[in-house]
Amino acid sequence: MSDRFTKTPEPPYYAVIFTNQLSPNDAGYAEMGDRMFELALEQPG
Repeated sequence: MSDRFTKTPEPPYYAVIFTNQLSPNDAGYAEMGDRMFELALEQPG
């Protein structure tokens, strides 16, 4: 019996960490974030 909780891809693993500051002109930011999230869900792994 494996002690893994879920099936995961083999290493190596990468982390992407970033910060940002919204400018006063943030029109479309929320919509773009939603779209990027949708695209990320389509990626393998």
